[in-house]
Amino acid sequence: MSSLGDSSSAFSSQHLAPPPRAKTPDCCRDKRVFEKEEFHSVPSAPLQSPIPPPPRALRASTSNSSLRSTASSRVAMASPTPEHSPKRKSVAIVGAGPVGALAGLYFSHAGWNVSIYDLRGDLRLPENCALGSGKSINLALSERGINGIRNIGDANAALLQKVLNETIPMVGRMIHSGAPGEEGEAQAYDSVFGRYIRSADRALLNMQLLDALEERGDVKLCFLHKLRRLKLDAPEGAQAEFERVDTGETVGVVADLVVGADGAHSAVRGQLQRYVKMYYEQTYISTMWCEFTIPPHPVTGDFQLSPNHLHIWPKQTQMFIAIPSIDKSFTSTLFMPETLFSAIKTREDLISFFKEHYADVLEILGEDALCQQYFSNEHLPLVSIRTAPYHYSDRCVIVGDAAHAMVPFYGQGMNAGFESVNVLFKHIRAQPDDLKAALEAYTAERKPDAWAIVELAMRNYDEMRSGVTKRGYLLRKWVEEACSKWVPALGVKTLYSMVSFGNDRYSEVLKKAERQGRAEERLLAAALVGVLAGVGWRAGVWRAIVVGCREGFKALAGRR
Repeated sequence: MSSLGDSSSAFSSQHLAPPPRAKTPDCCRDKRVFEKEEFHSVPSAPLQSPIPPPPRALRASTSNSSLRSTASSRVAMASPTPEHSPKRKSVAIVGAGPVGALAGLYFSHAGWNVSIYDLRGDLRLPENCALGSGKSINLALSERGINGIRNIGDANAALLQKVLNETIPMVGRMIHSGAPGEEGEAQAYDSVFGRYIRSADRALLNMQLLDALEERGDVKLCFLHKLRRLKLDAPEGAQAEFERVDTGETVGVVADLVVGADGAHSAVRGQLQRYVKMYYEQTYISTMWCEFTIPPHPVTGDFQLSPNHLHIWPKQTQMFIAIPSIDKSFTSTLFMPETLFSAIKTREDLISFFKEHYADVLEILGEDALCQQYFSNEHLPLVSIRTAPYHYSDRCVIVGDAAHAMVPFYGQGMNAGFESVNVLFKHIRAQPDDLKAALEAYTAERKPDAWAIVELAMRNYDEMRSGVTKRGYLLRKWVEEACSKWVPALGVKTLYSMVSFGNDRYSEVLKKAERQGRAEERLLAAALVGVLAGVGWRAGVWRAIVVGCREGFKALAGRR
């Protein structure tokens, strides 16, 4: 599904397959169970300053060079630690998706011994190209996600630029009525400063981060490993037991810290619940989704819709969206209540439904492609998760969707996940000798922010499927942007700009938006009272004139 974010609420689509890679040696056939490995100490590299923003010119297509990665070994082990050298701390990260890979880069740049384990195979290998199935393949990359990459460590500028080079700027929404031949109505995300979000291919971004990990030379990537058990109170460290899904072999690992970055249905979170009194709330909404792909134009090979917009067909109780991909296709998603999905049983039902609501989409896709995709692709639910705490002592912590899965309607799933890693490391750097205190500080800071964005994502569904067409929404957006541009001292900003173009805490953004909303309501009420008073006064004056003239004429007539 096209994600307006990664709610890592997992979604699926096609993506560009990488070129064939040489078969790589297995990185984890070590049969030692619960043996702690030591590595030569490498000093942590200093942070570089943020890179300048990329050129403002819009990119409608990009090269696929980043899909090509080397077929080098999955692991390059360092020499044993000399007795006089300090021991490197070790971390076992469960989950090799974008958030887990980013976490691995943070820990590696900080001088930790890093091992990453994932249930799936290496998606960079040709035989694993379909592993993106079930995951959103188009993600909305905005400032928080970019900032997460920016703050990794040395060489961050090169990696960030590489990532940005393979994205497509989206300057705003394009609102469609569904009528064939209509281009749609453009709504800029930021008409004041011209800022924009970016469409990023999930699989490609994941490959770029994995390649960056591999280039570190001291990171252990272990695929096809399923977490079975965690023992977090052993004196020698956190113990993790994995099963090789291809051989059934049991692999044991001991680390100073276990990081769960394994998504909404996190196995690490499940194990963590055995050690902490965890609040856990899982909410499925009534809306389900089905994914479609709008291919490039069959003749020209170009985009069939504007490449620099997020396209929305809002229909009050349902909507269709389309996000551009670097291969000039669009990853598209139909969101609607389960009852409507259940009502479509035949080809005729589906074609009739699209003719009524999305005739232009039907015209672009064609009846055969529409039916093939609808009936072959899964119709899946959407879930949001709120939980706390995010850690146990100094042994385990969860990040990303494992801590705060959300519906995809604010485009913040992956961005919030990257920000979680950034916040976690802010506290680890601040308290390098007290990991327990660092993890406690991370939970304390992150919980209100994670809960806030989960709530905002849920709210934004109403705005996208219906609010974007209402005059009240458009008026409020215009007023807020006008105030931001012409009276910046007021501090008025649109909620969307605060979420997508800044790094202020989500909880503070939510509070500010609520205060701003109340102020706007009072101002509107005062203006309405003023208008009514003015109309009433003018009506009173006019009536007085009319009555005075009438009585005056009567008096003159009486004198005659």
